[in-house]
Amino acid sequence: MKALTKEKVAWLQATPMALVFAVFFLLPLLFVLIVSFWDYNDFEMIPTFTLRQYVQSFDGCITSLPSLCTTFATYLETIKLCFLVWAITLLIGFTLAYFLAFHVRTTTWRIALSLLCTIPFWTSNVIRMIAWIPLLGRNGLVNASLLKAGLISQPQEWLLYSEFSVVLALVHLFTFFMMVPILNSMLRIDPRLIEAARDGGASPWQTVWNVIIPLSKTGIVIGSIFVITIVMGDFVTVGVMGGQQIASAGKIIQARLDALQFPVGAANAVLLLIAVLLMMRGLTRAVDIRKEL
Repeated sequence: MKALTKEKVAWLQATPMALVFAVFFLLPLLFVLIVSFWDYNDFEMIPTFTLRQYVQSFDGCITSLPSLCTTFATYLETIKLCFLVWAITLLIGFTLAYFLAFHVRTTTWRIALSLLCTIPFWTSNVIRMIAWIPLLGRNGLVNASLLKAGLISQPQEWLLYSEFSVVLALVHLFTFFMMVPILNSMLRIDPRLIEAARDGGASPWQTVWNVIIPLSKTGIVIGSIFVITIVMGDFVTVGVMGGQQIASAGKIIQARLDALQFPVGAANAVLLLIAVLLMMRGLTRAVDIRKEL
């Protein structure tokens, strides 16, 4: 009876959050899925079942072989951007987390330095993106410094409105989302394990590879989920820093919605969701997050 009572209490405690999740996430997602199967014309959406949107999304994919159709090429470009941002944020986030967890001795300094990492979030994403433009522009500070130092003979155009500037801005925006889960995992590592590895003759790199990384894999996976899900759907950063010249899955959805083609936009959103879920499935197969937590 006591076990049953505790179970009921647990369900009651989870009910408010479950209701919020259902109303503000599952229900809108269901509406998007329904609209993705509606027909449309230049003036209205027609609530009749059709696969027209999905067929249009992959139109020409077979006839264009061996070349890639626009949809596949765009998704591959998005995945490439996502991989670059994920790899760089993982490297920077892991390094910062390692420093805070194992080289900062006092809790006060650890908290202070962690809060220092949140300073970029005191402003909006748009302002943080725009701040890169005076630095990376043709007449920006970076080009001016390189010219003055004699390292280049003319301004470098690829610094801004390019894939480089998009990746740079995304890394700047989302490294914090990678660092925090990894730091949380590292702080839970028993220091005696690291001392035992050192006493056993392990080098610092061997300790990191064989002790710290395996014990931090939960934080790495959670941080990866945060970064991948945000970057895959991002279209504002790609548009601003790419000068509207870089294709992405999020830009496809934005273009469809701007043209008031809501069923096509909804279909592309469903395809993007499926792609992200497949990537998340691969990550969660590597680490059972529920078990590790």
